[in-house]
Amino acid sequence: MVEKTGRPAYLQIVDELRDQIRSGALPTGTALPSIAQLCERFDVSASVVKSAISVLRTEGTVIGQQGKGVFVREVPAAATEPEPSGVSAEVLDQLAQMRQSLKELGDRLAALESAVFQAPK
Repeated sequence: MVEKTGRPAYLQIVDELRDQIRSGALPTGTALPSIAQLCERFDVSASVVKSAISVLRTEGTVIGQQGKGVFVREVPAAATEPEPSGVSAEVLDQLAQMRQSLKELGDRLAALESAVFQAPK
């Protein structure tokens, strides 16, 4: 389950899945659990799980195969060195905050437009 630590839920899921991949609990070539299974396991929505998987895809940790699932990729030897996670986590956290701000601004803009440009009756 995702904890209320202030860290975005999708990043907590990324950390958990990344740890399982690095420890060998999810070996190369293994399919990740389905989105529905991950939603149930972490008690989050599908969009949160999809965001987490997107981060892992961007890192090159997993690869998606249309209609088959998402699989753990073989990690090159150079990529197994620890990355400066403080920088990456901070950047991802800032991006999540920016996404939330943009969503809120979009919602406010939609409300303003509906108030100003009311449909004729």
